[in-house]
Amino acid sequence: MIPRIPLHMITSRFKRQRAIIIYGPRQCGKTTLLKMITPQLDGDYMWLNGDDHADAALLSDNSRERLKRVIAKNKYLIIDEAQEIDEIGRKIKIIIDSLPGVCPILSGSSAFELANKLNEPLTGRKFEIFLYPMAFSEMSAHHSLRKEIQQIESRLIFGSYPEIVTNPGQEKDLLTELSSSYLYKDVFKYGNIRKPKELEKIVTLLAWQVGHEVNISELAGEARIASHTVERYIDLLQKAFIIFELPAFSRNLRNEIKKNKKIYFLDNGIRNTLIGNLGPLANRSDVGALWENYLVSERHKRNTFLGFHGYKYFWRTRQQQEIDYLEEADGKIKAFEFKWNPDKKAKFPLTFTRNYPVHSTMVVNPGNYDLFLSAD
Repeated sequence: MIPRIPLHMITSRFKRQRAIIIYGPRQCGKTTLLKMITPQLDGDYMWLNGDDHADAALLSDNSRERLKRVIAKNKYLIIDEAQEIDEIGRKIKIIIDSLPGVCPILSGSSAFELANKLNEPLTGRKFEIFLYPMAFSEMSAHHSLRKEIQQIESRLIFGSYPEIVTNPGQEKDLLTELSSSYLYKDVFKYGNIRKPKELEKIVTLLAWQVGHEVNISELAGEARIASHTVERYIDLLQKAFIIFELPAFSRNLRNEIKKNKKIYFLDNGIRNTLIGNLGPLANRSDVGALWENYLVSERHKRNTFLGFHGYKYFWRTRQQQEIDYLEEADGKIKAFEFKWNPDKKAKFPLTFTRNYPVHSTMVVNPGNYDLFLSAD
């Protein structure tokens, strides 16, 4: 098994009187992570699977005494496919409030439904851990930085889902199955989607626009659906861990872009499958977009693991001055430009650097991107 960074994030929270909830997209390795946890436990544990009717029946009663008898002397209650258990949020709340020596650890294939069942009853009673497709830092630690850098073309094309990185040579078939069987499953089931073709049209349009600003009205016009429907689809796709947003940075300059946003895919392989192009970089015209999506998504994983509490943006003016990526924390701004060609120069506009407290700048290219994706 490839060690996952969230494992330490989970084990460090065992004794803090809250439930530990593992969220993430389908097929990213949540059940495998639960199995990695068990050797780290310092006491007996009970493992339940919500898909097993007998296991689910054990938690059919909400009473404190019943739950206490079920858990018995176990210090840890691990529940996979927890979204399949009725009123699971209420039951975990009772366990936390009434059985202080028990640590519940929950996950499930449907992060969408699990979040809906847990968020309200477990307010203030849970730690949320996010697991994504394999991160650059995880793969570097597994088989060395050098070998991971050598895999950059594969990562840009096929992405980093666990099944993809562990089955070289089968990427195209596996990605086709992943995107067709699992990609929209939660969105269709829990998002009350009446016109699936509309959703597929929007997500494909977003895949073509990676690296560019997304205008909701223009998307709606091209897809011939209402703007509010487009916004709802984008929200559902984010909740299903397919895409995420990067807003525009704007404070005090009159000509700054304020309302538009960029949308990235959590995984390059999914994006490329949606546009029907899993060809090599030498035959592609979208290498810049692939490079930008990869860097922003990997930085997103890196920041999550490090507990980054700042803000992330892009910046552009109506005069086409722009900066690919910004991070703001503690009153300081870091600015980044992404260049696939290491010989290509990049300038950070004086309009930005003179008006804002820029702490540092960096041009990220294939020769130094490991620094951008590693811990500071």
